[in-house]
Amino acid sequence: MLLGGLAEIADVGRDSRRGGYSRHLWQGADLELRSWFVERAERLGLEVETDRNGNLWAWWGSPGADAVVIGSHLDSVPGGGAYDGPLGVVSSLDAIARLQASGFVPTRPCAVLVFAEEEGSRFGIACLGSRLLAGAIDADRARALTDRDGVTLADAARQVGVDPAHLGVDRVTLARIGLFIELHVEQGRGLIDLGQPVAVASSILAHGRWRLTVTGQGNHAGATTMDERRDPMVATAQAIVAVQAAARQHTGARATIGRIEAIPGGTNVIASRVHAWLDARAETDAETRVLVADIQARAQQAAEQNGCFITLTEESWAGAVQFNPGLRARFAAVLGQVPQLPTGAGHDAGVLAAQVPSAMLFVRNPTGISHAPEEFAEVADCVAGIDALELVLRDLL
Repeated sequence: MLLGGLAEIADVGRDSRRGGYSRHLWQGADLELRSWFVERAERLGLEVETDRNGNLWAWWGSPGADAVVIGSHLDSVPGGGAYDGPLGVVSSLDAIARLQASGFVPTRPCAVLVFAEEEGSRFGIACLGSRLLAGAIDADRARALTDRDGVTLADAARQVGVDPAHLGVDRVTLARIGLFIELHVEQGRGLIDLGQPVAVASSILAHGRWRLTVTGQGNHAGATTMDERRDPMVATAQAIVAVQAAARQHTGARATIGRIEAIPGGTNVIASRVHAWLDARAETDAETRVLVADIQARAQQAAEQNGCFITLTEESWAGAVQFNPGLRARFAAVLGQVPQLPTGAGHDAGVLAAQVPSAMLFVRNPTGISHAPEEFAEVADCVAGIDALELVLRDLL
């Protein structure tokens, strides 16, 4: 049954507080999903293995070089939707099942790849599994990353049987990938506006994450007059408003503060320090850097007005990506003149694009909403995505 996999995992990781799903690397829901993937892949006769960075591979035929690799991820943002990631994994398995049922025999290796920690919701670095595989993050830095409970990535890996000493660039595994294709629900309104069910990705905006730390003076909420305060929460609030103002002055830019943390966090305590996490994106690397510099200057002004100090620390960075033009042309030849769309969302395919030919297929999202429970895709559009992936695989294999 096409898309039956989505029904099979529909109750895994439901978040009763936020709505939607919370599925984070190597925690309960993610481990359950990984077990589901192994069982589902083995049902198709695929050989499953885990690489040194915790990514899952399901091979159709013997593992080998010049493989056509397809897939996506299973983890989510806190309170995310049902389609971001899992649609690509389920569609990949369904496309292979269709090919098998038709008697098709591939002439080159093929694998479904499930990346670990694509959303960065546990350890703060998006596309961590693909970054480690491709050497796009230092292994020692990655091992030292901590989650909100203070658990390091190294310790978390060890707990699930992944040797942290082996985390990092994996040139042997990377060399097996002849090309990579990721099918994904569209995170935006491009296909709605075009009236089309499927598109090919053209590019990804440059984007990164920064931690803004505002330091003031912690004090008693009742004993400190308003004129005596050096309140970092007020400075942070003003900085957050400034983030939106800055982004609006840079054409096509996007900037978001989606998470804040006050220390010590008491209701009757003026905070001594506030952390706020900035996500900033623009069409080019240079434009994104200019945007962040503008935001930093505005935040600095807000801090000074409140007697506070700021630091801005880069936590992750991904430059703008142009997907492989040869693959895009080949997709057009196979699928007809499907639309080609840029995206502001980061993806594992964008990380791999620096190492191997990579491409993406988007499936229409009728709400235009993603990273939220309202994310959706119609069955007919999902089937159109599977149709497109199957046709592409027939051509490439």
